[in-house]
Amino acid sequence: MSPLFKGARGIEFPIASILICFNSLEDPAVWSALVDGLFSGVSIGSVLLLSALGLAIVFGLMGVINMAHGELMMLGAYTTVLVQGSLKGTPLFEGYIFVALIAAFVVTALFGLFLERTVIRYLYGRPLETLLATWGVSLMLQQFVRSVSWQFVIGTTIAVALFLVASLGLNRIPFKFRNLSKAGIGLVAGTIALQVSNALGTMYGLAMTKPWFGAQNQDVTAPQWLRGGLKLGFVDNVQFSYVRIFIVFLTVICLAAVYFFLNRTQWGLRIRAVTQNRSMSSCLGIPTDRVDALTFAVGSGLAGIAGCAVSLLGSVGPNTGQNYIIDTFMVVVVGGVGNLVGSVVAALVIGMSSYLYGTFAGQIGFIQDLSKTIGIDLGAQTMAKVVVFALIVVFLQFKPGGLFPQKGRTVDA
Repeated sequence: MSPLFKGARGIEFPIASILICFNSLEDPAVWSALVDGLFSGVSIGSVLLLSALGLAIVFGLMGVINMAHGELMMLGAYTTVLVQGSLKGTPLFEGYIFVALIAAFVVTALFGLFLERTVIRYLYGRPLETLLATWGVSLMLQQFVRSVSWQFVIGTTIAVALFLVASLGLNRIPFKFRNLSKAGIGLVAGTIALQVSNALGTMYGLAMTKPWFGAQNQDVTAPQWLRGGLKLGFVDNVQFSYVRIFIVFLTVICLAAVYFFLNRTQWGLRIRAVTQNRSMSSCLGIPTDRVDALTFAVGSGLAGIAGCAVSLLGSVGPNTGQNYIIDTFMVVVVGGVGNLVGSVVAALVIGMSSYLYGTFAGQIGFIQDLSKTIGIDLGAQTMAKVVVFALIVVFLQFKPGGLFPQKGRTVDA
């Protein structure tokens, strides 16, 4: 064994153990494993980066801890399911993914705008409150996709319409009684809507009350041109999935679009200005309330695109967003809050580390010995995320600002 692969006490580094398992670098299996590991790590990192782009804007630039970000991804995934179902059997089906990407961005951006205008705008500068409020929104969205039906949609539409119509006359009521009047109007509108929706449910039965999606997962079928994979001539037994290649390219396009938007457009420059110094930006005539709404809408729309891409990797369910929210926050924090370059590096490092550890850790000698000592299989696939997160915690003890911490006025803002 070369001294280059020896630690201070003669302990072999993991890379040495990995190479020994394949006998030598000249073995084609070594190159196949390395190429497959590199591509798989990049593809996983691309998924994490795509899901983290929206959060990097909302959390990094606005300081809002949005626990509903995963559910915004879920909305984008369910939008993809609806677009796929509506275009199935038509000549447009082979290109439905592009329609779904646009629809997912629009739907989640509009919902994000609604969320910012009704909840988030009252909680700026109060991170704990935003965390609790958006966590509640995430639970509501999960239950919404489980129970939404025609009866629910019609009842909600009637309630909102009655409330808006009745609210037109609130200006005639003294100001001190308006909040009480709104509560009364909402109660009456909700009661009427509930009675009407129940009557419709009784009249039409299952057709009206059956949930659109339910608690079960929904499958997304990739277009024909995204099925299969690409094989390279210089490596054996390695196939690059077309779906993952598509996600890598989609991530690059979204990253370039976000960079261009933030650095080359008028509204992007306004977002950066408000981020660095809100009071000065307001004095210079920048509409900070519109900037906040636009920022949250764009971040939410990017989450919808991420959900559309993630739906190609597996079935879609109410808990889809929960599978990515923690990893997404880790990418933003490790990379450096509000730093796109840091998010890219962190996503690739976390993605590749998780895959390589889960694939090769069980073959490394000192990990096997340590597993026997403590009685826990540290080389198991399920331990990869635990070990990576533990290393992140240790890393943040030394660099709490992440790989690329904020500097200058942004820190003080």
